[in-house]
Order: sequence, then C-alpha cells, then structure tokens
Amino acid sequence: MNPAEEGDLIVRREGVAGVIRLNRPKTLNAMTLEMSEGIDAALDRFETDPEVALIILEGAGERGLCAGGDIRGLWESSREGGDLGARFWRQEYVMNARIAKYPKPYVAFMDGLVMGGGVGLSGHASHRIVTDRTRLAMPEVGLGFFPDVGGTWLLSRAPGEIGTYFGLTGQTMNGPDAIHAKFADAVVPAAKWPELRVALTKVRQGANAAEITKLINGFATGETAGPVAAKEPVIDALFGFDRMQDIFAALKRDGSDFALATLKALSEKSPRGIVVTLKLLRLARTASSLEECLVREYRAALEVFRSDDFREGVRAAVIDKDRSPTWSPPRVEDVTPDMLAPYFAGIGPDELKFN
Repeated sequence: MNPAEEGDLIVRREGVAGVIRLNRPKTLNAMTLEMSEGIDAALDRFETDPEVALIILEGAGERGLCAGGDIRGLWESSREGGDLGARFWRQEYVMNARIAKYPKPYVAFMDGLVMGGGVGLSGHASHRIVTDRTRLAMPEVGLGFFPDVGGTWLLSRAPGEIGTYFGLTGQTMNGPDAIHAKFADAVVPAAKWPELRVALTKVRQGANAAEITKLINGFATGETAGPVAAKEPVIDALFGFDRMQDIFAALKRDGSDFALATLKALSEKSPRGIVVTLKLLRLARTASSLEECLVREYRAALEVFRSDDFREGVRAAVIDKDRSPTWSPPRVEDVTPDMLAPYFAGIGPDELKFN
C-alpha cells in the first residue's frame, strides 16, 4: 500500500513487536493532536496484548523520526484565541510521562531529524537508538518557546552545563553527542537498522530490558561522545550561571570564535524565551520526577501560547520564513520579574494531571 493511503500513523504488530510509525514524511513526520491520541491508543493496545514483547517507534521516510509538533496548526489556533495548545500539550505531556514508565521495552529509532515533540516520543524511551544520520535538537527558543515535552528534565540531567548550552542555543547534537548528553543510549549505523529491526521482531516472548540492550549493543558502534562533548570544559565555564546577563557577559569576556558564535546564536533567540528556559532548567535540576517538570512546562506553555513572541517566532521561522522576528521585549535586560511570573504560576483546576 502507498504510505499516503495508510494515514498519518501506522500501527501494527510485526512478530513480537508492536510497531508505531509516524507517517507524514512530507512534513518530517510532524505530530498532530490526532497522531498523539493514536499513539496513546496504540500503547493501550500493545500493553495488554500478550503477543507483544516490545514497542518499536520509527518514522516514515529517510529524513527523520519527527521534526516536532504541528507548529503551523498551533500558530493558527493561537492567533484565533483557540485552545489547541492546551489540548495538544496536555495530551502530549501525559503521553511523554507514560512512555517513561511503559511496562514493556520501548525501542525508539532516532534516525535523521529528531526535534521537539520527536524528542518527547523518543527521549523518555527505555531503549534510544541514534544513528550516523541523527540530528537531534530542542530548538524551541527560536520560536519564543522553551524545550518542553520533558526536555527540561532531560537537559538538566546532561553532564555539566551541556544541557544548558543545548537548551538555550537550540544547537544540534549528532548521535554520539546525544549519548553524551544522556538523550540516547546507543549509536547504530542506519545501514544496520533493517537487520536489527528484524532481530527485534523475533526476540523471545517476555524478553526483559537487559536482553534488548544486549541485542542492540551487538549492532552498536560504541561511540559515546561527539564534537560538542570535547568543548564541555569551556561550556561549563560559560554557562554555569543562573542569569542570562551573566552568560552573555561570560561569552563576551571569553571572545573565542566559539563564544562569539554562541553569543550570536543566543542574540537571535527570544529574550523572554531564553530567560524562561534558563529558569525552567535550573528548577528542573532539583525536580524529583519527570512529571514535576512536565507540570511546570505545561504552565509555561499555556502562557507562551498566549504570547506575541510565540506567534512572531513561528511567523518568522515557519510562515513567512524571513528569519527576522521582532521580539518583545527586545533585550534580556528588559525581561522583568513581573513578565516572568505568569509562566511559573499555578493554574488551579487546569493543572496537568497524570493517570
């Protein structure tokens, strides 16, 4: 059957594997609310199916697992004062927490582009496979947003200030750097995936996580650190602050090519977005659970959805593609405590709750 005729989500059993394939290759498998609900339904089905020993998550096409959520749809709803953000993120974040606690091995094949919501589907999996083609990023600050889908939990648990760097700059990790940053577990060359995939569909019924890990490692390269990991001492020195002004000042003082390129990247982001992101990352360091971070992210996401910066960031990056957003306020020095407060305030009966 032509992939276009199979719908945006393909769910089926292959051997002992419950396969979930995102099937919007023309949009880099960007996830809609309906797809998220479909994934949840698939997880329900596979959890209770005694014939299913493990889950395989993959993306259609060769360009990537998932480039994130359907940003255009969210932008349109935000402009119209709609509620898609509240409904989409509630569904997505609860599912992210579910994936982290799923009772059967959950193998995410993180090939090609893996961004935003794609990280939410894969970064909390029990078995996270990256490849020689992986380009993983949490680039939300460029949209006036912040790394969500449990991104603040993952980033805050990366070694040193690596997570702060990736979260604030939106820079891309290759496969080995994703291992170093604790976003993935094994690098398997993309060319070896078909053979590994077949092997996964034939594991013994009741195979445990350790057996799946051993199988995957038999195909893995063993790489554990990429080019960014080599810069960790410098990144630790430049990003070990709790205020954006201090990070900017450290980058200016350093003056190296890396520092100046990083400074330029940060200066293009939403000032409010990076200040909110840094505070969320620092709060996440002392969080006791992924759920605690997701509750905080949901509060902040609802505030972002109402903001001009989100609409302007998406306009500049996705709609008009002029790459020239006009941020409000224009400088980090102008982001006041009163502006920040609503992002971190409780929302009463609308708080995110987990099943």
